[in-house]
Amino acid sequence: MTDTPQITDATFAPIDPDALFPSERSSHPPRILVLYGSLRERSFSRFAAEEAARVLTRFGAEVQLFDPRDLPAPDSAPTDHPKVAELRDLVSWCEGMVWSSPERHGAMTGIMKSQIDWIPLSLGSVRPTQGKTLAVMQVCGGSQSFNTVNQLRILGRWMRLLTIPNQSSVPKAWDEFDEDGRMKPSPYYNRIVDVMEELVRFTLLTRDIRDHLVDRYSERVEDHAALSARVNQSKAV
Repeated sequence: MTDTPQITDATFAPIDPDALFPSERSSHPPRILVLYGSLRERSFSRFAAEEAARVLTRFGAEVQLFDPRDLPAPDSAPTDHPKVAELRDLVSWCEGMVWSSPERHGAMTGIMKSQIDWIPLSLGSVRPTQGKTLAVMQVCGGSQSFNTVNQLRILGRWMRLLTIPNQSSVPKAWDEFDEDGRMKPSPYYNRIVDVMEELVRFTLLTRDIRDHLVDRYSERVEDHAALSARVNQSKAV
């Protein structure tokens, strides 16, 4: 069952267990970036994001929340716009992310999508999201829905993020937060704790090997072909 003539041997790498369990591991606190998808003064997605940030801090993470106010619409400003640069710097800095969006018309908000659209798949030779962890959350104005978290998962997969299995969806969000924007004790709050606990664990497990986890045979084949073409061109000259 090892007859695979379609495989390019020069770029085929057997699975190396030692690469998955490095002897030296990072010791700094896991770095988590939190994004939320509403500009409202009383924003339940922001309140949920802030609760998540508090829980992450309790778990020992270093947390940054990005304020999406003044972020321009995608492609309407240069990439050196201050808010765009701030967002991209935070994405490069972090080792994991939390995306918290309201559900509007059965989907994530434009504010949420705009932030994600400003995150590039590559910055030079660096893919800023590849192999980093992601937790997805949503708040609902009515009954519980999972449309938005499902959409966020699709985006996370497209951006090569390691989206954790657990997720949070808070129905009737207007009834789950007090006047100060703090979430009341409830099974929905407990689920947010569960999700952040899982996110920190997955981040600690994968951050030192994230490049190895998402290293792809097909891309090694393409890189090898490009290198061979350059070498052969040089010989021809």
